[in-house]
Amino acid sequence: MTATQGFSTRAIHAGQDPDSAVGSVVPPIYATSTYIQDKVGEARGGFEYSRSSNPTRTALEECMAALEGGKHGLAFASGLAAEDTLLRTIASPGSHFVVPDDAYGGTYRLFARVHQRWGVAADPAHLTNLDSVAAAITPGETKAVWIETPTNPLLAIADIAAIVDLAHAAGALVVVDNTFATPYLQQPLELGADVVVHSTTKYCGGHSDIIGGALVLNDDDLAEQLRFHQNAIGGVASPFDCWLVLRGLRTLAVRMERHCDNAEVVAAFLDEHPRIAQVYFPGLDAHPGHDLAKRQMRRYGGMVSFQVVGGEQAALQVCEGTSVIILGESLGGVESLIEHPHTMTHASVAGTQLEVPGDLIRLSVGIEDAEDLIALLHWAPSARAVC
Repeated sequence: MTATQGFSTRAIHAGQDPDSAVGSVVPPIYATSTYIQDKVGEARGGFEYSRSSNPTRTALEECMAALEGGKHGLAFASGLAAEDTLLRTIASPGSHFVVPDDAYGGTYRLFARVHQRWGVAADPAHLTNLDSVAAAITPGETKAVWIETPTNPLLAIADIAAIVDLAHAAGALVVVDNTFATPYLQQPLELGADVVVHSTTKYCGGHSDIIGGALVLNDDDLAEQLRFHQNAIGGVASPFDCWLVLRGLRTLAVRMERHCDNAEVVAAFLDEHPRIAQVYFPGLDAHPGHDLAKRQMRRYGGMVSFQVVGGEQAALQVCEGTSVIILGESLGGVESLIEHPHTMTHASVAGTQLEVPGDLIRLSVGIEDAEDLIALLHWAPSARAVC
């Protein structure tokens, strides 16, 4: 596959040649732990042990790399396993990181409650403010600027290329969590980022039936170090989960178009509602990152966050009062999910600089019929505080 081929062509074919043994169009699941060696140290097919490498995982890694426009892809058992392996590879005692001031709670927890014990520091910065980013970077100490764009859960848009210039001038890497945007909507490596992170659990898998993560990059030396740690730490994706992510990637483009269509309709509805205090969606003209998102992304994504009139209690009533729109953590599946970040996905940042408002709701807009989603939001039994 080549980078000049279209996204969906790469999604369907990269790393996924028909099986040579029986001609299966869909690559098989290699559910094996070990492989035959014809001589000591000479594995017949180039695979020795599935923690080190597995044909199904290799197929996924090649596909993820192709979709992000990178040379190297690595698949992990979860997004946090991918992040942890990256940190263990690039960080050392005394390393400093800059993170978003509304980062995903699990990412902040990994920095603040796991790696901090080993002398790694992370300072939050408002990534939409380049002066804030520049002030947070300490040349010679800052190992990387960690970007989410759109951020989770306030959907702020960071200027990847501008932050790359600031970070690289100070000798720091740039890591972009591209989970919300997906490689279909945004290409961080083209904008100068060094490493792209994914929770493949979300849009890449797309069906709420796997847990997985991935890293994509171009640097050969760093990729070699990451592969060493991937094998040494062992937090690799199972063959079956890799196969499910590959299945999801084949339809990523068409699913994302529907997610985006529906999110635009839902955001417009909420933006006009008298009981909604604030809507966070980069597709709205009033969103402060709208113009940047228009330049940096193909479309605006399937996530919508909003604050309700009536405070936290009203937000809880809305979350608990919907039907079909499912109350649950995670995002990016074909079904719509609603959640209360303050007590769910971002509970780990309560009492910190990253604490999110109690009246905030995060909605992962699925691919149902848009008119049904509007009706469900409007008529949710416990949503009288909103409707």
